Amino acid sequence: MNSLRINPVCYEFCFPEKDTLVRVEVVGDDITVRATRDNLSEQRKASFVRELAAEGFIADRYQWFSPVGPESYLGVRWLIDYHWLVIPANVLATARRYMLRLFATSGLLWLLLMAMLFVG
Repeated sequence: MNSLRINPVCYEFCFPEKDTLVRVEVVGDDITVRATRDNLSEQRKASFVRELAAEGFIADRYQWFSPVGPESYLGVRWLIDYHWLVIPANVLATARRYMLRLFATSGLLWLLLMAMLFVG
């Protein structure tokens, strides 16, 4: 039996004061929140879910989301996972070129200083 694979709708957010990146994946009624660090309090997580609902990223029923009670995380799953971060190939190429130029320039400077030391 072949099953259809549904691609999730993804949103990415940044919490610079916490040095945390967050990716929200929505598939139907299931919401997966992937954070790069585990430094958000339960109250901040609940507030974040309510903000997502208020802004229209997820269903409106999450506007009254609460981290306490038996139905606290119904449909919302928090994961600490940084493997979804991917550095683009052009950024890697630019960084590699910069570092090669830096090493080449510092090597030439070192050779020039050694030559001046032994000649002078």
